[in-house]
Amino acid sequence: MINLRKNREIVRAAMFVSALVSLVLGGLACHGSPDTPSSTGGADAKMATEKMAEAEPLYEGRQDMNKARLAVTTLRQAHAADYGNYEAAWKLSRAAFYVADRTDNETERDNMFREGTDAGKAAAALQPNKPDGHFWLGANYGGTAAHSTLSNLSSFNDIKTEMETVLKLDEGYQGYSVYIGLGRLYLGAPRVLGGDVAKAIEYLEKGVKLNPNNTVTRYYLAEAYETANRDADAKKQLEAVMMLTPDPKYIAEHKDTVAKAKKLQEKIAANLR
Repeated sequence: MINLRKNREIVRAAMFVSALVSLVLGGLACHGSPDTPSSTGGADAKMATEKMAEAEPLYEGRQDMNKARLAVTTLRQAHAADYGNYEAAWKLSRAAFYVADRTDNETERDNMFREGTDAGKAAAALQPNKPDGHFWLGANYGGTAAHSTLSNLSSFNDIKTEMETVLKLDEGYQGYSVYIGLGRLYLGAPRVLGGDVAKAIEYLEKGVKLNPNNTVTRYYLAEAYETANRDADAKKQLEAVMMLTPDPKYIAEHKDTVAKAKKLQEKIAANLR
């Protein structure tokens, strides 16, 4: 398998859940841009296209982790067949993030985040003016940070740079999920590295305003409010998470969010006793 594994220190902080962006953070489905070239040439473009088509229904069924893992394997084959294929690269980054963010196996988690990071770097290099590679690269950086130890300011800036790039290229990408990424970055980072609860709330509030039906954004806003001792505001966001009807395409992410929302509700209730 062709690999871009260039070791690089990433921000280490227990400050993200998954992925932007459940990331987050994350974690919503998206589609390639229609003007994205299928390949830069010189590789097995036909095989890559076939493998991507094979992976699509597997990723759509990602609520079943076996299907999610098989989607990663299939997209890995597509990426290896045609390393210049932008769509194969960013979709591999996305699928690897999904598995890494939800597995209980530490080795699998680390390997998936690493593969997602490598694929995200490849996508961002192939199409620097498109948001997909930057978003999923930032999501995998953040996912790695959630399970590691704090590193340094330059690593914090790596995540910030990728998310701010997405903000400039396509603010509405993934249902305005870039605001989840930036909000969680400022919420989880130590103040010495730029952490700022007020700024986190500002980003997350804007995300909710722009897309009030994004339950993932609402959950993380509730988390930020709870951190700022604004329990009443947090409860309102959690109640909204429970009441909103999820997009059928994002059932897997919605179920994860509801489960986390219930735990946060229990925590707030205990604090009020």
